[in-house]
Amino acid sequence: MPANADAELTIDELARESGMTARNIRAHQSRGLLPPPTVRSRTGFYGPDHASRIKLIQDMQAQGFNLKAIERLLALGAGSGSERALEFERALLQPFGSEQAEAITEEELDATFGGPIDRSLLAKAERIGVLRQIGEGRWEVPSPTLLRAGGELSELGIPLKHVLAVADAINKHTSAIAREFVRLFVQDVLDPLRAEDETQETDLVAAGEALQRLRPLASEAVVASFAQVMTQAVEDQMAKESR
Repeated sequence: MPANADAELTIDELARESGMTARNIRAHQSRGLLPPPTVRSRTGFYGPDHASRIKLIQDMQAQGFNLKAIERLLALGAGSGSERALEFERALLQPFGSEQAEAITEEELDATFGGPIDRSLLAKAERIGVLRQIGEGRWEVPSPTLLRAGGELSELGIPLKHVLAVADAINKHTSAIAREFVRLFVQDVLDPLRAEDETQETDLVAAGEALQRLRPLASEAVVASFAQVMTQAVEDQMAKESR
């Protein structure tokens, strides 16, 4: 971005600063993803809000959002290129956890599980999202914590296929839980915003605060519930064993 954050740019200057072509900038404008420039003497000038919005769009695309999804998200701040709207849109894209993915070699992966891993099991690990192959005998591990837990279960003598079955079940159940939390947020926070003729900055602030509160609440609720049901499951199993 330009050294002077308040500088006005022509479309060609904005294209150079953002790394986006002038053609794509115009296409984003036509879709409503970018507000129109200020026109003086038949020349359009773009300000810092435009540069921030382009960076946000690029971030969204890097996260895998297509332009239609980006359009829906940006519509929440429609009519306002404000910093509040941009902050809220960025908050929607923040990951819920702080854990960073790690890269691991095939040799390190084998060592984690005490020997060479069957290719069919590697394929299953990829299918359920535990591993992602990145080439040249290297893998990306989205959650090192889950991988370490799997390695420790293997050390206890539990077959890897059983470990992956548990990982698959965890993924399915937590995906269902995540969808419920997202449904609540959309239904009770975003939908009321969309129903308004014009989104106010105070509404965006309130929605952003609700999202920030939801992040720890979701994790805490899942952990608390799991502790209860796990205790009950152990007690039920012990009762069966004592019969």
